Amino acid sequence: MKKIYYLKTCDTCRRILKEIPLEGVVLQEIKETPLSVEQLEEMHSYSKSYEALFNKRAQKYKELGLKHQELSESDFKQLILETYTFLKRPVALVNNALFIGNSKKNIEALKNSLLN
Repeated sequence: MKKIYYLKTCDTCRRILKEIPLEGVVLQEIKETPLSVEQLEEMHSYSKSYEALFNKRAQKYKELGLKHQELSESDFKQLILETYTFLKRPVALVNNALFIGNSKKNIEALKNSLLN
């Protein structure tokens, strides 16, 4: 399976989607079609951490003062499910490998995975 979770209003997501081959890839826009519990748990099965899937750069993170709180894995899970902006983007699931975020190294690995 090849699936990418992204946000269409995110400039970085749009740029990355233009850079990578999308043939055979299912795209899910997370604002229009929010993550299900099952989808998030599937991501967690690969990452082994909800915190790794959590976007600490989200404006809401600062607004809610979450930086100064000690959050548990269940807190990260609940926040991601409640507010789409808390998912680090993009997240790609390609052939049993998970790619989280927009680092250059990560996007190169995603590109290579999509080409194989």
